[in-house]
Amino acid sequence: MKKEKKEQVFALCVENKDCEDLEKRKIYKVLPDEGAEIEGYLRIIDESGEDYLYPQSYFVLIRLPREVQEALRVTM
Repeated sequence: MKKEKKEQVFALCVENKDCEDLEKRKIYKVLPDEGAEIEGYLRIIDESGEDYLYPQSYFVLIRLPREVQEALRVTM
């Protein structure tokens, strides 16, 4: 039986005020964190390679084709 890969979530950075580890117009991987989302934050893997909470307003969630998700999986 083949396992279905869960679709990854990505976000485009549109604001980086006071955040040295975010670049505007760059795509970032979003990690699931329901508690953070309730509080208005997203858990993002930033330029440091670590995951941190950032305001949801700094990002626009985007849906990427499976092929693009696979390509980003290799590079992120």
